[in-house]
Amino acid sequence: MEEIIIVNKMESAVKRMLDEIIGRREKDVCACERCKLDIIALALNSLPPKYVVTEIGNAVINVDLDSAQGKANITMAVCNAIDIVNKRPRHD
Repeated sequence: MEEIIIVNKMESAVKRMLDEIIGRREKDVCACERCKLDIIALALNSLPPKYVVTEIGNAVINVDLDSAQGKANITMAVCNAIDIVNKRPRHD
């Protein structure tokens, strides 16, 4: 029997968006592993999870996350998280 796993698609969407933003704002965003993880965690805590367990569910959620509104919500959450982490980074 095939192993069934549950995946929060919002996590990969947030990580992709953070990578895009770091690429455009590398001077403004610390890209160390600690800051990136803090940004991802903060952004995910402010967004609704999008769990999937099937390929059909995966396709539906991808369409939702790739919509203009989905991208705007993710961008806003990541930018807000960046602002918070930039003000109080937890690294040396």
